[in-house]
Amino acid sequence: MEYRKYIDELYSADRLTELLNQVTSIIGARVLNIARQDYDPEGASVTMLIAEHPTPPDESRTREEPGPLPESVVAHLDKSHLAVHTYPESHPSNDSGISTFRVDIDVATCGLISPLKALNYLIHSFESDIVTVDYRVRGFTRDVDGVKHYIDHEINSIQNYLSDDTLEQYEMIDVNVYQENIFHTKMLLKQFNLSDYFFGGGEVTLTEAEKTDISKKLRREMLEIFYGRNVE
Repeated sequence: MEYRKYIDELYSADRLTELLNQVTSIIGARVLNIARQDYDPEGASVTMLIAEHPTPPDESRTREEPGPLPESVVAHLDKSHLAVHTYPESHPSNDSGISTFRVDIDVATCGLISPLKALNYLIHSFESDIVTVDYRVRGFTRDVDGVKHYIDHEINSIQNYLSDDTLEQYEMIDVNVYQENIFHTKMLLKQFNLSDYFFGGGEVTLTEAEKTDISKKLRREMLEIFYGRNVE
């Protein structure tokens, strides 16, 4: 319960709005509209509609590459949106009080991108157990000759935009629909420290057998959420 309360307070709608505002700075965008909601008893969602700045950047700022963690990257955006949803998860029949933390990130763009360059920043800001990322290129853009471009950058996986340390930290599965320019990546934390899930020194009172048992239950919760089915 303490862990869930901590996550809920740390990643409130106010905090998510602050993070997404920082993302707009990283990718050189401007905010058009923000919709936000805190849920009862916990969890929050923020959706941000963004657009490019009036002056386009040079070509070197829009090429496909993983974005940085704390540094800034400027990119050109047409009307796009970013949405982040947080889910402190807890099994209701679990008397050990084991909880996990899932984050869903949704990115939709048309034109030159990319909010994708800010994914590393977002993922490391949350440090969650499970992350799902959805990216879709909506509609099309036209060049000066009137030719439609339904996607104007090379991509075969969201993982193209993740840094090496992010790729090493999580197991990942892609579910992509290439002909519709829809990309989905699920991420599962490979290793975790039990102490990160306890407050007030609770871990030190446990025996080694209890620590092992709780670690197994915690991993099971993560796997069920990651694969979307109950594990027997």
